[in-house]
Amino acid sequence: MINRNLSRRNFLKLSGSAAAIALSGAHARGIMRAAPYRQDVTTISFGGWGGVAEDEGVQEAIKVFQQENPGIAVQWQHTPDAGEYSRVTLTNIAAGTAPDTSFIRANDYETLRAQGLLLDITDLIKSDPLLGQENYFIEPQETNRCADSNGRWHGIGSTWVAHHIYYNAELFDQAGITPPGFQDSEIWDWDNFVEIAKQLTVDSAGRHPGDAGFDADDIQQWGVDWGSTWWMPIAAAVHANGGKFLTEDGMIGLDSPEAMEAMQRLSDLIYVHKVAPRSASMADLGMTNTQMIDNGRLAMAVDGSWALSWMNPSLVSVPMGTGALPKMTQPASIMQAHFHSILSSTQKPEESWQWVRFLATPFYQAHFAKIGLWIPNQSAMLTPEGLSTWVTEGIHPENYSQFATDYLPNHGVSVRLPSGYIEAEANFLTPAFEALNAGTPVEQVIPDAVRQANDVIAMAQI
Repeated sequence: MINRNLSRRNFLKLSGSAAAIALSGAHARGIMRAAPYRQDVTTISFGGWGGVAEDEGVQEAIKVFQQENPGIAVQWQHTPDAGEYSRVTLTNIAAGTAPDTSFIRANDYETLRAQGLLLDITDLIKSDPLLGQENYFIEPQETNRCADSNGRWHGIGSTWVAHHIYYNAELFDQAGITPPGFQDSEIWDWDNFVEIAKQLTVDSAGRHPGDAGFDADDIQQWGVDWGSTWWMPIAAAVHANGGKFLTEDGMIGLDSPEAMEAMQRLSDLIYVHKVAPRSASMADLGMTNTQMIDNGRLAMAVDGSWALSWMNPSLVSVPMGTGALPKMTQPASIMQAHFHSILSSTQKPEESWQWVRFLATPFYQAHFAKIGLWIPNQSAMLTPEGLSTWVTEGIHPENYSQFATDYLPNHGVSVRLPSGYIEAEANFLTPAFEALNAGTPVEQVIPDAVRQANDVIAMAQI
């Protein structure tokens, strides 16, 4: 039997931060935009987050959908802050005011599915004349993240996002260095990456790390910024070293020798090689990685593909390029994104399916891909004809389509975060990542954090 109700005990377990949650209907519902009232129209609600671009994109999609489906109206419940959205969603579920359809964060997807809070849409997908086509989605990555152990789907990935390198091409030209690309022959190995980062790190006297007299307290140009307090860029490094963020049984695998070596290498960029700024240093400068690239203070930034929507050639003053993450033993980057799901509490499953289905068609993805926010998860959008519908001059660097067509299908790793991950991450993994970023050796924090995180995940499977 599906458990359609979320008990208060489970609600607090899911949130991982009970004190931060208030069952406030006004806040939890977000910003609602009511659909026009007509007696012959069925209205469904759709919850989600995002800034101006996401908000405007969803509103545009609603207009098109309602033109094509005049009997259905969509009420958009918008939460501007993505970081607040999990609490908003869980609060609405506990209060019995969950939307019919919703963005579901990758961190929350399996936890909510296990609680019976997401509708099984497997048969609807299989019988759909468009979505049910063989290899409509990029496979096997889409099935890996969407299907449970029984092969049942409770959501559809909204898109793909993954980390790669952004770089200031002007600094590379000045140093006479060929930048990385996305073809296998253009991907740096780790040692080469570190050496190039040293060449691109300069103190006020023009010296580099390893030079006599180099002043690590007076660095004017950093080689790279690789954020290492969040699981996605950390997991990318782990898989690039032959490790696994998650083991085959869905447990955290960060305590393997390969994983711990990869995480120590990220820390060493800051504390041994002196080529990357500490988070505190960037905070002291009062600049983002985008601003640092734009003003010549940073040569490379490892960031998510979504950052292209604000770190693209049309919005920065320096020539900007993109390339693959360096490999340790193999090329790898983690592919992830939020899901579009139907809540099992909906009283309008047919209309809700029509909306979720629409969100998995090329129109919706192309809108966000054009502005550099998303990478399509639909195979047809990676053909030459499909690329022409979203690759945009002035937004996407010249080689960017190779990231979508060559690199991710061959080297992208999709993961399905297990039930219990919300609590495991908040209470154990994130504090461990923050300790690593502050310079604590990996062996002092990771094994214990992984053990405690896996205890939480194991309990969630019972």
